[in-house]
Amino acid sequence: MDRICTFIMDFYLKHNLILGHEFMGIIEEVGPEVTNLKKGDRVIVPFPISCGTCFFCTRGLTPHCERSNPDKYGPEGATFEQKGGGIYGYTDLYGGYNGGQAEYVRVLYADVNPRKVPEELTDEQVLFLTDILPTGWTAIEWAGMKGGETVAVFGCGPVGIMAQKSAWLHGAERVIGIDILPYRLEMAKKTAGSETVNADTENVVEAIRAMTEGRGADVCVDAVGLEAHRTFLDKAKAMIHLERGTIDVLENAISAVRRGGTVSVVGVYGTPFDNFPLGQIFDKGLTIKTGQALVQEYIDELMDLIREDKIRADDIITHRMRLDEASEAYDIFNKKDGNCLKVVMRP
Repeated sequence: MDRICTFIMDFYLKHNLILGHEFMGIIEEVGPEVTNLKKGDRVIVPFPISCGTCFFCTRGLTPHCERSNPDKYGPEGATFEQKGGGIYGYTDLYGGYNGGQAEYVRVLYADVNPRKVPEELTDEQVLFLTDILPTGWTAIEWAGMKGGETVAVFGCGPVGIMAQKSAWLHGAERVIGIDILPYRLEMAKKTAGSETVNADTENVVEAIRAMTEGRGADVCVDAVGLEAHRTFLDKAKAMIHLERGTIDVLENAISAVRRGGTVSVVGVYGTPFDNFPLGQIFDKGLTIKTGQALVQEYIDELMDLIREDKIRADDIITHRMRLDEASEAYDIFNKKDGNCLKVVMRP
C-alpha cells in the first residue's frame, strides 16, 4: 500500500518541490500591487494561500480560496480530482507551490497574507503562527466551548500541544493529552499543563470515561490523522480497501467523546475509509468539525495573545538546525531521535 501511495503522490508531483509550511523572513522585493509591505519588513506567512476577495475568503474560509489553486480547485473535494485552495509545499494537488525551507520564497497575494512582526517579538515567538498554533486554536474554536469543559486531545505533537494550550484559554476545566510516546506526554505536561493518557499502555476510551464519570469528554480533538501507528492487520485492511493510513484515532475520539459532544479533526486524512462509524455519530448526536486551519482568521488575535504573554508557542522547540541540514532534520524527526518534537531551521 505504501508503494501504491508513493506512486500516486509521484504522479501528482510534476516537478521538484521545496517543502515547508511554516516560514518567515525579511522582504527583499515587492510587486507593484503590494502597498502595505516594503523591503526590509519582517513577516510571517500563513501556509494556506488566500486571494482575500473570493466568496470563501471574504467569509473567513481562506483554505477554500477559489483562486489560489486554479488547476485542481473544485466543489467536490474528491481525493485526486478536486481540491481546495493552494498550500505552500504540498504537491500539485494544492497548487504545486514551493514552500519555505529555502533562502528565498515567492509569496502569493502578498497584500493579503503576510503579517508584519512587532519589533519586540522574536522570530521563534511568532514562527508557529503560520501553522501549528492557529491549527490547534481552530480545533478548539470549532468546539464552541462555553467554559468548564473537559477536552481530550489525541496527539501530543506540535499541533496537539497547541490545541491543549488553546483549550485552557477557551475556559476548559480539564485538558487531557493522549499519545503513545512518553516524551511527548511529558512535553504536554510541561508546556500545556495537561493530564495525560498513554494510549500504548492504557485503553484510552475507558481511561477518558473513567475520568469523566462515565460520560466521556465534552470535546475530543484528533490532532493525529491518518498517520497514526498501525498494526499489521490495519495495513492489510488498508491495502484491500485502497486506503491511506488509518482512522483508528478518529474512531477512538468518536468513542471517547460524550453524547452531544464535539469532535474536531485537524489531523490530515486523504482518502475515503471503509466502515466509517456514521451510525455511532448519529446515535450519539455528535458534531464533527474538520478541515484545514483558518490561519488568516485567527493569526492577528493570536499575535496579540503572544504579545500579551497569554500563550506561548516556542517552548516546544527541541532542535535548532541549519537549512543545509534539512535532510538530517527530517531523519531525526522521523526516527524520533533525541526526543525530537519540533525542529527550527535557519539559512
